[in-house]
Amino acid sequence: MFTGLVETLGTIQSLQPMGEDLRLIISAPGIPWSDVELGDSIAVNGVCLTVVSFVEQGFAADASTETINCTTLKLLKAGSIVNIERALTLQKPLGGHLVSGHVDGLVKLVKRQPDARSIRFYFEVPKELMHYVAAKGSVCLDGVSLTVNHVDGQIFDVNIIPHTQEITNIKAWTVGQEVNLEIDIIARYLERFIQVKSQGDAKQGVTMQTLIDNGFA
Repeated sequence: MFTGLVETLGTIQSLQPMGEDLRLIISAPGIPWSDVELGDSIAVNGVCLTVVSFVEQGFAADASTETINCTTLKLLKAGSIVNIERALTLQKPLGGHLVSGHVDGLVKLVKRQPDARSIRFYFEVPKELMHYVAAKGSVCLDGVSLTVNHVDGQIFDVNIIPHTQEITNIKAWTVGQEVNLEIDIIARYLERFIQVKSQGDAKQGVTMQTLIDNGFA
């Protein structure tokens, strides 16, 4: 699990085909590598990857065909700057929101505009994911925990404050670019709960009272 609070920026050193999979060699001097072990999980642009070996001031991780096809990892190249976060520990404050590192889909940046000292970004979401995005709810974009300002059809917007611009790769995002989206894990489990409840009690269905009785509302 992660928090969506980026620890540092990393640089793609090389991408090595491994059959149909891909090995990423990433340098990230901002991480204390003496504290990292083989098999640890690290989020790269919001994608949970496993450390398989170490390089100077960095690590190597393998991405499966499924991960490559479902994320923006396929768009990376040598020199790409990526957001890096190590997995959450019990000693670490949960300052963002719970993030699994399992990308649900891609969203396209359709507009960016200044908003005082911040920058407001507008994204288009695939129809099948739109119902997970709620105003004032949380989303994770390329590994960054953000709060949704407004939702209008398939478009939602977020504000990026100067600090977030400084410590992430968001400042380099351009209109037309796709980024990884992970929906709020609570929304995912709530939907599953409703599906199972509906199947188990098809006649009654799921009502607001059902949600209240089970602590979801």
